[in-house]
Amino acid sequence: MINPANSENPAILSKGHLLRVLGVGFGLAVIIGNTIGAGIFKTPGTIAGELPAPLPFLLIWVAGGLYALLGAISLAELGTMLPRSGGQYVFSRYALGEYAGFIVGWSDWISSCGSTAAVSLLIGTFTIALIPSLDGHAVTVGAGVAVIFAVLQWRGIVWGSNIQNFTSLLKALAFVALIVAAFLLGGNGALTTTQSHAAPITLAAIVVSLQAVIYTYDGWSGVIYFSEEVKEPGRNIPRALFSGVLTIMAIYLLVNVALLYVLPMTQIAGKEFAAGEAANVIFGAHGDTIFRCLTIVSMLSGINALHLMATRVVFAMSRDDLFWRRAAMVNEGGTPAAALALSLLVALVFIIFGEKFDTVIAVLAFFFVVNYILSFVSLFVLRRREPDKPRPYRAWGYPVTTALALIGSVLFLVGMIRAYTRPSVYALVVLAASYPVFRLLNLRYQHPGS
Repeated sequence: MINPANSENPAILSKGHLLRVLGVGFGLAVIIGNTIGAGIFKTPGTIAGELPAPLPFLLIWVAGGLYALLGAISLAELGTMLPRSGGQYVFSRYALGEYAGFIVGWSDWISSCGSTAAVSLLIGTFTIALIPSLDGHAVTVGAGVAVIFAVLQWRGIVWGSNIQNFTSLLKALAFVALIVAAFLLGGNGALTTTQSHAAPITLAAIVVSLQAVIYTYDGWSGVIYFSEEVKEPGRNIPRALFSGVLTIMAIYLLVNVALLYVLPMTQIAGKEFAAGEAANVIFGAHGDTIFRCLTIVSMLSGINALHLMATRVVFAMSRDDLFWRRAAMVNEGGTPAAALALSLLVALVFIIFGEKFDTVIAVLAFFFVVNYILSFVSLFVLRRREPDKPRPYRAWGYPVTTALALIGSVLFLVGMIRAYTRPSVYALVVLAASYPVFRLLNLRYQHPGS
């Protein structure tokens, strides 16, 4: 078996290494960039259809934020205890073994590349709506955006982090502008007008809504992908995690309060882009253009963050001999260049083939929940197995907070299996098929000459 404690290849590491240059600002920026995206535009319509009253509509967003906060409490301990770049792959491999790490790493990497493609295609679609002369070239525009961000990151992590900080700041300012405009120019929505009597709220409606909200909050763990590159990780990783989750909660709540201030529940329910409906009310004839511009701006930071994160996952796996060793090479700027190229290539494949990969993305969504479950289990395992290992941050409220996060994730997974049975079955097939691949990789690096 490969030595989990130190499987780095000296020949590879001599080519360069990750740079510890990132601070809390970057951690906050990557969390905002990775989390806030199309979900906040699409999810309100789904929830309003299930919970057609302002109070439960808003409370479900609070519940989703509390789940993310519980998760952040646990991952903050793991991220400071094991300050290596690579995300949840690092925790699962260290605590549960190489196969668990392999599952988490591969699914996380491919889903990040798939998400890059989805975001890029959305930018392409909205861009051609703004520039009709580009009609029919959404794929080209999306691919071009993905390539541009990858090229910019190639120069090094300082470039990547500066771009992340700038694009996330643009996103935050755009949302603040939308919220302010809603309160200045709106006023005839569900919060200010009498609503007709809503139907009773069912448990099924709450479950569906909570699932949608948790998906929308996914991305709050972004900073742990860069633990090795964060200055003073024992102090700055928890600060970034908690400030990131709280900031996202605040933005999501304010956006939804603004929607309720502008629109009645009936105009939010079932709408694909409720924010677009609100923009039409606020800005009139210019509403659609402003909404599409806001969406494009908010997506840019997501592409940059996803490139950064996908690169760190495949880099970490390669360094541990669970992928191509050359993908662990780092250039002088601190970028794992081969890992970035591979991640871009996979994202471009997703972009080119578009909707044909919808099922793949649905399957990988199954693993996103599994990865959180394995991370929370890892914390329990390491507290028991290595009680004396230095922990710069200890999870507040452990074991209760970690148990609540774990139970919530398991229930979410059960609900997902019931709602999306076919993708879940496919995911189990992929899980079974992954073991032979893992064994082959293991065998190869046990016998380097083979």
